[in-house]
Amino acid sequence: VVRCALGWACWMTYLGRPEADDSRINAMMQLGNGLQKAGRYEDALAVLEAGLAMKRRLGASEDSMLSSQNNLAMAYARMGRIEEALRLRQEVYFRRLKLKGEEDEGTLRAAFNYADSLGSLQRFEEAKPLMRKTVPVARRVHGESHLLSLGMRCCYAKLHYEDPGATVDDLREAVTTLEETVRIAQ
Repeated sequence: VVRCALGWACWMTYLGRPEADDSRINAMMQLGNGLQKAGRYEDALAVLEAGLAMKRRLGASEDSMLSSQNNLAMAYARMGRIEEALRLRQEVYFRRLKLKGEEDEGTLRAAFNYADSLGSLQRFEEAKPLMRKTVPVARRVHGESHLLSLGMRCCYAKLHYEDPGATVDDLREAVTTLEETVRIAQ
């Protein structure tokens, strides 16, 4: 609720500025994110879509566009529109990979989000190789105990134990991964 109120306050403060003003654009994004946090997903979606369209019109940086698309994907996912979230998350991941490389934290987060969406749609055979490739990168770049590394390891294990076609070896790997993750997190 507080984040939503702050988003509205930012928006009302900067609404009168020109459309291309950075403060106005940031206020709009804050409003969208605040509405999301308050559970007002339909409203958030409208604001985030308008913000992305505005950024496209104004020729915003690729990084800024990817950030907005990621926020939009989160709104889609929270509304149960997983296919739309997946499409955006896939695009964000591959564009970040091309733009920033595999070791960039934003790229790793995008891989995590993309794999999570694939898992939500039970597309385990696509998600597992992605996590198998990116988890070691996160561990190498950020270390074993970094929150992103831990989260990605949990996602990798989840993809194994939620897969109805998982073998006994897959389930053992999931258990081992979770046990190691818990040990590292302590």
